[in-house]
Amino acid sequence: MSDFYKKILDNNKQWVEQSLALDPNYFEHLAQGQTPPLLWIGCSDSRVPANEIIGAKPGEVFVHRNIANMVVHSDMNMLSVLDYAVSVLKVKHVIVCGHYGCGGIKAAMGNQSIGLIDNWIRHIKDVYRLHHTYLDSIINEEDRFNAFVELNVKEQVYDLAKTSIVQEAWKKGQNVTLHGWVYGLNSGYVTDLNVNISSEKDLDLVYQLKF
Repeated sequence: MSDFYKKILDNNKQWVEQSLALDPNYFEHLAQGQTPPLLWIGCSDSRVPANEIIGAKPGEVFVHRNIANMVVHSDMNMLSVLDYAVSVLKVKHVIVCGHYGCGGIKAAMGNQSIGLIDNWIRHIKDVYRLHHTYLDSIINEEDRFNAFVELNVKEQVYDLAKTSIVQEAWKKGQNVTLHGWVYGLNSGYVTDLNVNISSEKDLDLVYQLKF
């Protein structure tokens, strides 16, 4: 058994003991169910832990993560998480959280083949194509990179709003608000991009579904 593998098993035991020391019924209560107010759609990057960033406890955040925090309308994994969170758990907030320095976004700025992930990155490139005039006008590469990260988050928030899952919830009068954030790896702070959508009326008419 490797030292790392043994360490994480030991860490689990310590965490259980510390949690029970604070509350002997902690896990008993946790096992009774979940009513998280928030769905977090974030990047798979190991440096962006959803709960820790916002100081949330187990049971407070429902989480979906993938490369570059994408909302792809043919991704049954993401759609299943979204549907369960919105339709069953009745979350009131959905946050798409990207992060500066994202490897997926960086890869989408170039043409180097990486492998299977090239097919996923195509979706990110679509965002660049949509905003290429603005992005290409940014001379400094780091500034362009950061702007791309932010634009990608905003587009994913709008893509969430376009889903039948979210629009049907709105039609039923359910209170669901979508938000876009970017996390700073070098600071720990999140930036609210002020893209907050709580109605299909914030979408172009062509995307508004009739039920």
